Amino acid sequence: MKSLLSTATMKSVRTGAVGKIDVVDVERPVPGPKDALMRIRACGICGTDTHFLHLGGIPFGPGGSMISLPLGHEPAGEIIELGSDVTGLKVGDRVVVNPQSAPSGIIGCGGAHGGMSEYLVIEDAVVGRSVAVLPDTVPYAVAALNEPMAVARHCVNRSEADPTDKVVVFGAGPIGLGVTIWLKLRGVQHVTVADVIPERLDTALAVGADAVINSATEDITARLTDLHGPAANALGQPRAGTDIYIDAAGAPAVFDATIAAAKWGAKMVMVAVQKKSDSIDLGGMLRSELTLIASQGYPTEIFEVTPDIAEHHERFAKLISHRVPFTDVQHAFELALTPGAAEKVVVTFDDRQ
Repeated sequence: MKSLLSTATMKSVRTGAVGKIDVVDVERPVPGPKDALMRIRACGICGTDTHFLHLGGIPFGPGGSMISLPLGHEPAGEIIELGSDVTGLKVGDRVVVNPQSAPSGIIGCGGAHGGMSEYLVIEDAVVGRSVAVLPDTVPYAVAALNEPMAVARHCVNRSEADPTDKVVVFGAGPIGLGVTIWLKLRGVQHVTVADVIPERLDTALAVGADAVINSATEDITARLTDLHGPAANALGQPRAGTDIYIDAAGAPAVFDATIAAAKWGAKMVMVAVQKKSDSIDLGGMLRSELTLIASQGYPTEIFEVTPDIAEHHERFAKLISHRVPFTDVQHAFELALTPGAAEKVVVTFDDRQ
């Protein structure tokens, strides 16, 4: 088919020097017979992106040296060109992608392609496996939340929370807030969110949390006992009636707070990337028979979440703190790299966000 594009290059964001990005001109990808080409309209910035920037790339070079990589694994955009063998898609479709399905490597995480670019080739474009279509009612910036919301959904699936459970979510960043939304949409009766930043707690209430705790100033066990009722651990010591603890913060203090509050048979789901801790009170875990559950990525959830995001897109939009145009992408990454400066930054590629 005739290409809708007029130039052979595009702008793409890559890791630069430590803590910096480079915006470079690269060859625009050309889709093969099984591929589709999407014009990126929005792409979120993730903690993984900033991790790569702190490293100055990835250690895949000779002797473990750092090499630059294209960034961005949270893109949303529109199909502008299709390979001859692609079915189920049409030019103009609004789409999100599965970053982990690309044969050339995970998009934006060490693979050949990054979503923080003007265009992205969807290799082996198969609806429901590598790409999903959204209705036109969903703003591109909200559609770009699909990948992190799949991470949050997997955490909730791992928790097996049911409507009778009482849950606390530590960390009101994008993942913790996404977990909160999914828990409430699942029908969980009471969800509390704990964080140290008041503005984040305000957002938690706005997306549906039943209560919030400022863990910098409040006694977590006492507040959870007030909210979820009294209980005890296996030795009969008083504890909070909370059923499920979710760590979306990754701070060692979360483990300490959970063990101090956990009743007999409570569960803890760990979805945040963990920061190093000197020790974990295994004796405390034993006294509560606390079950620790790890949650990594989105084995099945990447497109499970897509129709729900479409239905509740106004609610998910509250997670975005900053929409920054691609023309100011340097500033977008500066915001993401500065602790406390932003919650969720989405880079937009045109005015229609």
